[in-house]
Amino acid sequence: MNATPEFYVVRAGDSLAKIAAKFHVSLAQIKEWNPQIKNFNLIHPGDRVRVVAPSEEPDGEFEPFPGKDFFQPSVSSPIIEVMGWRLIEEGCSAYPDEPDLQWSEADRRSYAKWQQKLGFTGSDADGIPGRGSWEKLHVPALHMSE
Repeated sequence: MNATPEFYVVRAGDSLAKIAAKFHVSLAQIKEWNPQIKNFNLIHPGDRVRVVAPSEEPDGEFEPFPGKDFFQPSVSSPIIEVMGWRLIEEGCSAYPDEPDLQWSEADRRSYAKWQQKLGFTGSDADGIPGRGSWEKLHVPALHMSE
């Protein structure tokens, strides 16, 4: 397990300066690594902030794993909705209607079906995405411009 995740999910009371200090990086690095943030004084709970330098791999066509902490009821993100549509494409839907931006029990149940489809069992098929199963799902990359 990596000591430092690639991304941090903003919580109430966070600022970019606090996040930088928490991960022992400079505020300038946080700003450089997060060009999607247009107003550095305005972040919201649930926002995803990159806290390590991006890899030198070319911009991929798939969304990078946002970290286990991302998948909780307080998080609302287009990544969750796009993940839901991929789960439906894979025949792993437990959605009563369509997926949306908010992480929900339907997302967890759908993702558990995906994990089971991959052959995971027990606590490895709990519906909380892990890096390996996420990378196999091939969630299309979102190029956030907000």
